Amino acid sequence: MNENNKKKLKLKVSAIKDGTVIDHIPAKNLFKVITILGLDKIDNQITFGTNLDSKKLGAKAIIKVSDLFFEDNEINKIALIAPHAKLNIIRDYEVVEKKIVATPEKIVGIVKCFNPKCITNNEKITTCFKVISKEPIALKCKYCEKITSDDEIVML
Repeated sequence: MNENNKKKLKLKVSAIKDGTVIDHIPAKNLFKVITILGLDKIDNQITFGTNLDSKKLGAKAIIKVSDLFFEDNEINKIALIAPHAKLNIIRDYEVVEKKIVATPEKIVGIVKCFNPKCITNNEKITTCFKVISKEPIALKCKYCEKITSDDEIVML
């Protein structure tokens, strides 16, 4: 099949009138992003695709959420699992703003401590981590001082 025919076969996903598009998510982390943003608990129209071709990531995922706009602190949570993600803010079918995620300096209440003996895993205490490395992600627990690396991150 020649290149022109391949281009004609690409499927189009319908545009959203208003909302947010999250692009450049590593394919393996799509459902983590959905969970961390609570998208699995809302009634808005959500379209997602995974294992899409990406020159940067090899395989990427994308999420389109109608009628929802995220606060900066929510956007920055994405950086824990998709540090190269980009957000497009859509209004009246047009991209009106582009945002790049940034890893926050402190992570509170969204990640479980890797240390099973940590007080946060045994009592009702909110987790709190200092980000000691942004790429790859490494988090130092405020209470037990153990380091949770990116491959050990478990969302609460």
